[in-house]
Amino acid sequence: QVQLVESGGGLVQAGGSLRLSCAASGGTFSYYAMGWFRQEPGKEREFVAAVDWSSGRTTYYADSVKGRFTVSRDNPRNTFYLQMNTLKPEDTAAYYCAARWGPLNTQATQATQYPYWGQGTQVTVSS
Repeated sequence: QVQLVESGGGLVQAGGSLRLSCAASGGTFSYYAMGWFRQEPGKEREFVAAVDWSSGRTTYYADSVKGRFTVSRDNPRNTFYLQMNTLKPEDTAAYYCAARWGPLNTQATQATQYPYWGQGTQVTVSS
């Protein structure tokens, strides 16, 4: 099993940037595909972005963040990142990192594909 801890959230004005980190432990990090999801109170959890296992050459992005957010992984440091640029108030949410053993599949945007989750980090974007 792998344990995940997110960090890097905070309060940012619209147009600003944040870099979220997800530190992994308890497993061989490179063997896990990683995803980012976000959720606001009263709303459904939604997919944000994902990166495939190992080299991470394959990535997926929600249409709402494509061109603004970038996922990456640093396998030697067991860390998964979400670089968020040009933030909008609608990006305000609790952000969660998630992991699944092995490569991504055609259902990579589905939360049910990820059995391991972090505790979340809050991102608030002011107008």
